[in-house]
Amino acid sequence: MKDIKKTICSALPLMAAAVPCSQAAAYAAGPAAADRAGKQGQRPNIIYIMTDQQCATAMSCAGNTDLSTPNMDRLAEHGIMFTNAYCAMPLSGPARAAMFTGYMPGESGVMENEVPLPDSLKSNTLGDLVKAAGYDCAYAGKWHVNTVSLPAEEAFGFRRIHMNGDKGLAESCVEYLRSGERKEPFFLVASFINPHNICEYARKQNTPDADIDEAALEDCPNLPENFAVNPYDADILAFEKDMNYALYPCRNYTPDDWRRYRNAYYRLVEAVDAEIGKIVDEIDRQDLWKNTVIIFASDHGDGNGAHQWNQKTVLYEEVANVPFIVCLPGGRNAGTSLPQLINTGIDLMPSVCEWTGATMPEGRHGTSFRSVAEAGDPDMPHRKYVVTETNFRQTSGTLGWMVRTDRYKYVLYDKGLNREQLYDMDTDRGEMVNLAVESGYRQIVREHRAMLKEWMEQHPGPERARQFRFIPAD
Repeated sequence: MKDIKKTICSALPLMAAAVPCSQAAAYAAGPAAADRAGKQGQRPNIIYIMTDQQCATAMSCAGNTDLSTPNMDRLAEHGIMFTNAYCAMPLSGPARAAMFTGYMPGESGVMENEVPLPDSLKSNTLGDLVKAAGYDCAYAGKWHVNTVSLPAEEAFGFRRIHMNGDKGLAESCVEYLRSGERKEPFFLVASFINPHNICEYARKQNTPDADIDEAALEDCPNLPENFAVNPYDADILAFEKDMNYALYPCRNYTPDDWRRYRNAYYRLVEAVDAEIGKIVDEIDRQDLWKNTVIIFASDHGDGNGAHQWNQKTVLYEEVANVPFIVCLPGGRNAGTSLPQLINTGIDLMPSVCEWTGATMPEGRHGTSFRSVAEAGDPDMPHRKYVVTETNFRQTSGTLGWMVRTDRYKYVLYDKGLNREQLYDMDTDRGEMVNLAVESGYRQIVREHRAMLKEWMEQHPGPERARQFRFIPAD
């Protein structure tokens, strides 16, 4: 669709693309007919494509003109873009642990990188569940739960087909898709590292997975509209930045430095987009669109200069809000966007289990997004709210939580001035006006505090009991 960039950016649904196949006809006849078609044929294959440290807005199909992502755009043309998808925690290890265990980081205890899963979860991951349901499960690329690559040729239900690193990863996935050893149905995870190489770029190190051509300053993207730090932002964030120069070498950046950073970041997104294109080409070649659920996401985002922040961990939109595209078999609801709230960590397991017929274990609190994707109705009730949690264990250990509802985003840190924040996501997605300092929003703040308390009660964990005291009382 020629106007997909503009349309998806404004979050207005497009007309579903017509797909000339029997499954699409069944979808057109309604959900019941689609279910019958699925039961008569084979269960859908699942392809999960993931990048690392990519903002939701770092795609041209999201309306961003500072980069070109034709292959992510192709996925958006074939699928549904969820504009309000949030990671479980904005750090790779905890975010990925949530995806593959169905538990929030605070529940499993995986609150920082390099922390292994509890023994009780090691044989009960998403790969194990889907493999037990009869799927051939293959994994390529970054794992990071807790080893960077899968620790063995067969682990957590997956067969390892490529180690961490983008060079050759897409080719391994293509070879798998073409291989006679691959069985139907299958679950393939393609986990790319970029644009994570922006971390090395910021530290003036070599970028191991992609080359960056430095542009003339006048050709670099301009500063974001929310480049300034909100006057009522949580002051603990500046302290965290000062604690670790290796993580946050940007603290003395000039505006020109930030423009060069943003240029490098977008070039890295384009580099990984080109690799993703190799897989999408093979999906085209085999016409896997007709019988495959394809999910595209990132584990978390990057500050990318917003509020003069690089890296992750913080709860800014650029860091917590991630790209999320779901392509349904037969092109159902292709080219549309939906506003429903998604937790890309704990909501992945119930959704994949529902599609594959895998048994969903007890104790998980994620919500499947299958029904809302297949309905394609922007007004369909789904989640009342989602929560993202964070922990600055890499620096001084500040804790934080974000409660996102349909209109508002409530943020709470455990210490410091202005540790409580409220933003109107309809009018201030850049988070420049903290409404929590205004008496007129006191009731809305109370309601979000209550939701956070409810969420903590529903998601117990090793440290949860002491965390209730951080929620302010009236």
